[in-house]
Amino acid sequence: MVKSYKAVSLFSGAGGMDVGFAKAGFEIFWANDFNKDACKTYEMNFGPHIVCDDINNNLDKLSSFSNIDVVFGGPPCQGFSVAGKMDPNDERSKLVWSFLTAIEIIRPRIFVMENVKSLATLSQFEKIRENLITKAITLGYSVDLVVLNAKDYGVPQSRERMFLVGIYKFQEGIDFYKTVQKYKDSCKAVRDVILPLGRAGTANNKRICNAKITIAAKPVLRRSPYAGMLFNGQGRPTNPDLPACTLHASMGGNRTPIIDENHLFDNAPSWVEQYHAHLMNGGKPYPMNAAPDFLRRLTIDEALLLQTFPVDYQFYGSQSSIYRQIGNAVPCKLAEVVAKSVIDLLENRIDIDKTSSSQLTLCI
Repeated sequence: MVKSYKAVSLFSGAGGMDVGFAKAGFEIFWANDFNKDACKTYEMNFGPHIVCDDINNNLDKLSSFSNIDVVFGGPPCQGFSVAGKMDPNDERSKLVWSFLTAIEIIRPRIFVMENVKSLATLSQFEKIRENLITKAITLGYSVDLVVLNAKDYGVPQSRERMFLVGIYKFQEGIDFYKTVQKYKDSCKAVRDVILPLGRAGTANNKRICNAKITIAAKPVLRRSPYAGMLFNGQGRPTNPDLPACTLHASMGGNRTPIIDENHLFDNAPSWVEQYHAHLMNGGKPYPMNAAPDFLRRLTIDEALLLQTFPVDYQFYGSQSSIYRQIGNAVPCKLAEVVAKSVIDLLENRIDIDKTSSSQLTLCI
């Protein structure tokens, strides 16, 4: 019989982390998010235990929880993201402190805070990192800060995320990165994951994005056809034979990634690669409206699988809202790996960092 562990989910969004933690064996007693569509999505898949409100309005409710094994969640990252304004004074950036306030009230055995890589690595956020770590240590937690790339754990997407992990009243340093490594998985390509859905618009792949694809008059070239800027907008072409680039919450319009459907389904030569070679050889850019019809945007159903949500996961809201919910999520399979590693800590299968007396190990 698999043991069940008790969890509380904060900043839950559409439930990406919750899918992974539930699959690993956690029972989630309470969840919280502010976005109404995301909360409805969560309720449709997990049940009514999510509270749709500002976490700061609900901190007083948390004192009723006892013997919680883990509190996990990803406070909003827009203030720390390189895709945003990188403003630590953004009101949403302050919610990392609300997360730690919840930890102080609940006192779980372990906590896991997820956020963007830049919070863990960029110099302008160094003081915030130090203060977060110091606060967690003063609450009685040994902590480790790691950056994990989802593509290393069976997710068909290159997506780097920070995880701040704390274990309560543990006297030795922990090496969470080493704990996670036993769950590494082979690299998955976009083609392998979305091909079974069939072409865009067919029965299993109906939720298409109609944002028009136009060719850039002044393309920005890189060595790779899948970098640079060959098209207008921030939706870059996708190489079906590699993991996808990071899917952003801004998908739904011209920021939605582009894919060559003939190259994907018929193994035809890549139009993107041919056009890139033409430009690299000194050719002139094609007219703005010359993009062929078989170039199109990733569908909702494809984005869902690239984030490793279950194929039957239900979403609530408009098309733009669903794209945003998917892009904001932690890939479910990465969350499951993190959750299994947390269980290793709970069951004392801990990799102790004996090389340093420090309570922080940064693995990047």
